[in-house]
Amino acid sequence: MFDWVPLSVSVVLTALRGRHALLVENLLLRQQLAVALRSHRRPHVRWHDRLFWVVARRLCTDWRRHLVLVQPETVLRWHRQSWRLFWWWRSRRPTGRPRLPPEVRELIHRLSEENRLWGTERIRGELLKLGIVVGNGSIRRYRWRPAPRPPSQTWGTFLRNHAHSIWAADLLTVQTLTFRTFYVLFFISHGRRELIRVAVTAHPTAAWVWRQLIEATPWGRHPNYLARDRDRVYGGDFVARAAALGIDTLLTPYRAPQANAIAERVVRTLRNECLDHVLILNERHLRSVLAEYVAYY
Repeated sequence: MFDWVPLSVSVVLTALRGRHALLVENLLLRQQLAVALRSHRRPHVRWHDRLFWVVARRLCTDWRRHLVLVQPETVLRWHRQSWRLFWWWRSRRPTGRPRLPPEVRELIHRLSEENRLWGTERIRGELLKLGIVVGNGSIRRYRWRPAPRPPSQTWGTFLRNHAHSIWAADLLTVQTLTFRTFYVLFFISHGRRELIRVAVTAHPTAAWVWRQLIEATPWGRHPNYLARDRDRVYGGDFVARAAALGIDTLLTPYRAPQANAIAERVVRTLRNECLDHVLILNERHLRSVLAEYVAYY
């Protein structure tokens, strides 16, 4: 019942108003209804809708009372934007500072090219001696610059381009039930992520590591590049001896495991999927577990 009270009051006030006010109110409400009925979830106000309300603000004194879709501050912002656009059209002048004459631009380019140690301030001072006033920004824009160097490929790009000819090597430690420590050395191919060789020892030495590389590369089957860290277990002459076999050793930077990410990921895979779930008894047990997992891998 209380909903009918404001409706009845509005009907009475409408009956007392003049025909001109009713026509204006009808026009404003119909325009907003047309905007709301467009095929959009949220009413989209176009440029002619904004122009309509800018003109309505000038012609109708109580335009705020009939506004439903947007706030009155939005109409005022449209009005300010239209005035800026109008005065820009009236001025008919290009924005920004005028461009420098071609001879001045050529002079700046010549001064900077023939005197490559001169900075912007030095060139500006020389131009002032000739009576030419130029800003530092214009000098930086038109001064000579050497041809850009071709960008160097990143480490990731190098690995992707040569994945078929790259192996990675790494070592991990395994603790047994009797608190003994064994070392696992593996070689993995970047191209197919194939574990080429997995070896186990309790006393890793440079000779043992080199023997594993020889056994992993029979009959001339070897990679062009071998990515590894800087562990001293490889020995000081590992790089030279591998180069004699046609293998270039790629040493990762210090404290950068991401540079050998494939090998590091295999280490985590071996631990999470195999070694963390098994109590290793001895070296023979470790070899058996790893052989079974490598066959599955």
